[in-house]
Amino acid sequence: MTEQVILTLNAGSSSLKFALFTAASQPKRLWSGAIDRIGMPNTHYQLSDARHTVVVDEPGHLGDHDMALTRLLGAIESLPGGLDLVAVGHRVVHGGPDCDCPKRVTPALLARLRRLTPLAPLHMPPNLAGIDAVRKTRPDLLQVTCFDTSFHHDLPHLARMTPLPRAYADDGIRRYGFHGLSYEYITETLRQDGVDTDAERIIIAHLGNGASMAALRGGEPVETSMGFSTLAGLPMGTRTGDLDPGIILFLMQEKGMSVDDIADLLYHQSGLLGVSGLSRNMQDLLSSHEAPAAEAVDYFCYQAKLQLARLTGALGGLNRLVFTGGIGENSAEIRGRICAGLGYLGIEVESGANKAGQTVISKSGARVIVEARATDEEKMIARHVAAQLAFHPVSHRTGTEG
Repeated sequence: MTEQVILTLNAGSSSLKFALFTAASQPKRLWSGAIDRIGMPNTHYQLSDARHTVVVDEPGHLGDHDMALTRLLGAIESLPGGLDLVAVGHRVVHGGPDCDCPKRVTPALLARLRRLTPLAPLHMPPNLAGIDAVRKTRPDLLQVTCFDTSFHHDLPHLARMTPLPRAYADDGIRRYGFHGLSYEYITETLRQDGVDTDAERIIIAHLGNGASMAALRGGEPVETSMGFSTLAGLPMGTRTGDLDPGIILFLMQEKGMSVDDIADLLYHQSGLLGVSGLSRNMQDLLSSHEAPAAEAVDYFCYQAKLQLARLTGALGGLNRLVFTGGIGENSAEIRGRICAGLGYLGIEVESGANKAGQTVISKSGARVIVEARATDEEKMIARHVAAQLAFHPVSHRTGTEG
């Protein structure tokens, strides 16, 4: 007796994060792992079971995403339990102005997504490489793209606008917003826990190597810190966050930097890494005794505090603040430093609860409930794929609707 399963993929430029879920209406995680350093020496493959116990941890060499996916699919076939892979769900960072929900992969959709690559040059090429690798290796499988921009698709008109001449909006230049799969998961989790999200004004802070915040009112997003690109808003591991565009003009005109030089600077050399000169990893910076490392942490927390206060303006107040992402969920120090001095907004953190990693970390009686929650973008993808399978059953062997 075989069990139908869904594979979720989050493809990076040199990595492939994955998870296997049951193909049920409420998918259950069975396995998860990652392949790192694809195309580089010492490729690393790791697989964990549902209890997060590492069962495979091995080096190797995988030259590209096709080879990595072939290795992964071979590993799936050898897993115990007679698993029958029926569909693959992909995290795709940018869906453009037309993708307001998950979409089945078609040649037309792929062509549209390739045209969006300049809008997210750091993320779209590996996202598309993952889709192409599945099409080449297992063309029979249903593939579903799940977009980080979909959650923000219906932002209010003013929140979508830029101050450029109106004609540029016709070219897709507008504010989009990202990390939507994470925000969607947190919003659903709040509702499952009995929170009336329709009645509350909520800010979710997704803080990790990539970082952003989103403001929700009436259960819907009304504003976000990121905009047209994944560069905007908060400083991140290697990305700038908000930057005066006059600096870019100066670097091009006075320093002779090319477009490629500027792109590399903004996406790969800045943020925590650039300010600290040491690392893009927050834990490295917190444990360092170097002054630039401490300054990078200070800068991150200061900018996060500013963004948080900015979003309360769009909401007209605040009832709940939720920290998530690798930093937001796990770093009590960063949560505490961001919230410090925000008592005027009703934000008051209980130090003991914060350090203990409790879900609710605000003081009893505080006007704003402050929480730390784990996000699960992979599970959100699996849910979307399961919904597609429910409406459009697929024959595993032919890839056609049943």
